[in-house]
Amino acid sequence: MKNSEKVSDKFTEGWIPIKQIMNGIIQLDSGYYVTGVKVTPKNIFILDSASQDTMVYNLRNFYNTIDYEFWLIIADRPVDINLYLAELNKKYQNTTNPEIRKLILQDINKANSFMSVEYNVVDTEYYLIFQENKLDILQKKLHNLINGLANCGLLASQTSNNDLRVILNNLLNGGEDINFGTVMS
Repeated sequence: MKNSEKVSDKFTEGWIPIKQIMNGIIQLDSGYYVTGVKVTPKNIFILDSASQDTMVYNLRNFYNTIDYEFWLIIADRPVDINLYLAELNKKYQNTTNPEIRKLILQDINKANSFMSVEYNVVDTEYYLIFQENKLDILQKKLHNLINGLANCGLLASQTSNNDLRVILNNLLNGGEDINFGTVMS
């Protein structure tokens, strides 16, 4: 084994067959491209029964039209609510009305409870991911997925580079994020 190969094997990049991530597409060493769509969540349980049935029927028909392998991925993305807390604290300090102060304080306490160890503040995201070796076919599949989901009443868009990194982080690290904190000078 060459010296440069020994060094590269110490890092994830040495064994993951990813050439690059660009324009919402992962380019693999094999020549294939991996991309997909991010689907905006929609709570169908707040809809009436007939609308729920229609949406499930449309989704079933949509899934049956996909004639290639795809992966349905559900990923949790950590959410930083520190900015929200700072805004609440500022409003609390600038408000003199005791009733409003009480309401703001309740929101601050609830937000602080979410940041405790027992809760993880995450935003759940949904993806349909696929691979293709030709860019023109890949673009056609993306277009069909976005339009098909729109016909089901769902909003979808092509994955971004950041979306793909979150998916890879969830797959490779079990969703665990390494956070070393902020360096202050």
